[in-house]
Formats: sequence, C-alpha cells, structure tokens
Amino acid sequence: MRLDKFGNELELLLLLTDNNNYTAQQLADMIHVTRRNLYYYLEYLHKSGFVVVKRGPYYRLDPSSRFFKKLHDNIIFTQEEAGYLRRILEASDKKDVKLTMLKTKLERYYGLEDMFTPSTLKRLHNNVRALKDAIEAKNVVTLKGYSSPHSKTVSDRIVEPFLLMNDDMDVRCYEIHSNMCKTFKLSRINSIEVMDVYWMNQDKHREVYTDIFMFSGDVKCPIRLRLGQLSYNLLLEEYPQSQSFLAPESNEKHWILDTDVVSYLGIGRFVLGLFQDIEILGDDSFKEYIAECVQKMGKTFLIDD
Repeated sequence: MRLDKFGNELELLLLLTDNNNYTAQQLADMIHVTRRNLYYYLEYLHKSGFVVVKRGPYYRLDPSSRFFKKLHDNIIFTQEEAGYLRRILEASDKKDVKLTMLKTKLERYYGLEDMFTPSTLKRLHNNVRALKDAIEAKNVVTLKGYSSPHSKTVSDRIVEPFLLMNDDMDVRCYEIHSNMCKTFKLSRINSIEVMDVYWMNQDKHREVYTDIFMFSGDVKCPIRLRLGQLSYNLLLEEYPQSQSFLAPESNEKHWILDTDVVSYLGIGRFVLGLFQDIEILGDDSFKEYIAECVQKMGKTFLIDD
C-alpha cells in the first residue's frame, strides 16, 4: 500500500536498495512517473543526504550516505569486514544459489563489485605470488601505480616487502624513499615489479602490532595495572581479547593486567574512567601521561569562584 505523502520517494528508496540493477526507465516505470520526474526524485534524495551512484546505466544508493550511517553504524560490517567475508565465500560452493545471492548482496551494499571481477582477482593473485617470491628471495620491489587515498596520488613505491597480512590483502614493507615501515593494500596496487636488488634495511623492518584496544603500530609500550572487580569485569566485557593478559592476585580480589599497547589513548580512556578502581604499576611514561591528562582536565573544567 503506497503512502499518500512521500510515497514515491519511499518506493524509490526501497528499489535503490533491494540488490537489483535498475535503469532510470525501469525505476520510472515501477513508481509510475516519467523519467523527467524520476530525476527530480533522485535530486531530492541527493539534497536529503543520500549519495546516488550511477554505475553504467544502473542506479543505486551508496551505503556511506549520511542517513544510512546513522541507522547502521552499530550493526553493519566495515568494508574490510565485508571484503573478508566475500573472499571466504569466493572459495565456497559456486553452485549454491544462496551463497551466490549473499556474495552479490555484499558486493552491491559495500561497493565491492570492482574487487571481485575476474580481471581484479587475477591481478591480486599475480601480485600476491610476486610478493611471496620477493619476500622469500629478499628482493626489493616496485609497487606500480599505487593509489593512496591519503595523499590522493597514484605513484610507484620502491619497497622491501617482508610480511603479507590479513589473508594476503595487505603487505608490510619498508619504504626506501620515506625510510619508514608502512602497510600497503594489495587492492590499490596495479602491478608488482621485482627488482634485481636485495634488501639493505632488514634491521629496520618492523611488524605491525595491534593492541587489545585495537590501536595498531610498530612501537610497543609496556603497561602494568592492578584492577579491582569493577574494572576487571568491564575490561573483559569491552575488550574480550584482554583475557590472556590478565592474572589474579593471590587474594583473588584484584587482577594484574600486563600487556603492551601502541597508543596511550585507549588504555588512558579506560583508566581515567575507572581511576578509583585501578592502580598504575607501570610504566613511568604512562603514569606521566595520565598525570598530564588529569592536569589538562582540571584546567578545562575549572570552576571560577
């Protein structure tokens, strides 16, 4: 049953998100308007905060649209998570109709279509094979046509690759030009050129580490805390991966958290929020960080007489 008010707009929203491909004429026919009026509706959706995407003759709504993000931030997968699931499904039974539908849904909703075309999969396969050979032989390579979203450039990167990560979708390298270890996404590499040059900076290779608060980097900072019952329970609830870094004290009323972190931001937020139930045992740098945070908070929230 069509609503009297905004009926066409609502029907158009449903059509643009139902995992099918529709041309402008098909959309117009299904909501019983002219193509000219359809374009007015599409413009209205655009002005309302939706991102209308046209791929070839077909239209759909981008999941990054503001309203979608508000509705789904807490329940949808990230694009990396969706891509990971899609790769798992790629190795599954290709004759299963439900699997095929699920793969299509993931591709359309998360904008993964270009990542799973035959040509893209072949390029990724060739790049992974070239990187594995280069890592084994300790050869320098050129990442040809690397597209960087940060600098908004496409350029060649001369690197020493030493670790494939995340199901062979990322590669950890030492970049010679910047003298830094960086993680590059294989999906952004056009091709790999293996050079007849061996690694010269192996002592500078640093693997990326992700701490229990989900911060990643190549520098670890040791942390040692004594937790009470409340902070112990909340830590396990919010960060289940912390379990292996916790040990009970002899009285079983306190627990010791002994781990490494990449950034003080995550652990600092946790300690400041539960400072009455936590004792910082180490290290001194973290104690100084917390003291500075407390001092800044005091100045920020100072109440004048």
